[in-house]
Amino acid sequence: QVQLVESGGGLVQAGGSLRLSCAASGSIFSIEAMGWYRQVPGKQRELVAISDDSTNYADSARGRFTISRDNSQKTVSLQMNSLKPEDTAVYYCYARVRRSASDSCGNYWGQGTQVTVSL
Repeated sequence: QVQLVESGGGLVQAGGSLRLSCAASGSIFSIEAMGWYRQVPGKQRELVAISDDSTNYADSARGRFTISRDNSQKTVSLQMNSLKPEDTAVYYCYARVRRSASDSCGNYWGQGTQVTVSL
């Protein structure tokens, strides 16, 4: 099995900053990608930022959020600056993991962490 454990969500005022962290553990041969998605009630989960062969950001995150990944530690972080009320959501850590050399990749999710940005 593969586990993703997130930390760092919370309540912050508009214009403030938060840092989310995620650590992967379990039966892991290689991690092909790690990133962050978010979801608000009634809407689809959407990409915030992802690191695979390159780094990609949603338009809403570019310039304010920074993703960083440590392959040796199997961690990924998301530094969120200049937060806006519309960034309020549950943020999910994501990893695309190969569990052995012969396995195909699987998609794994963390349990989610709430980020609330107040006016």
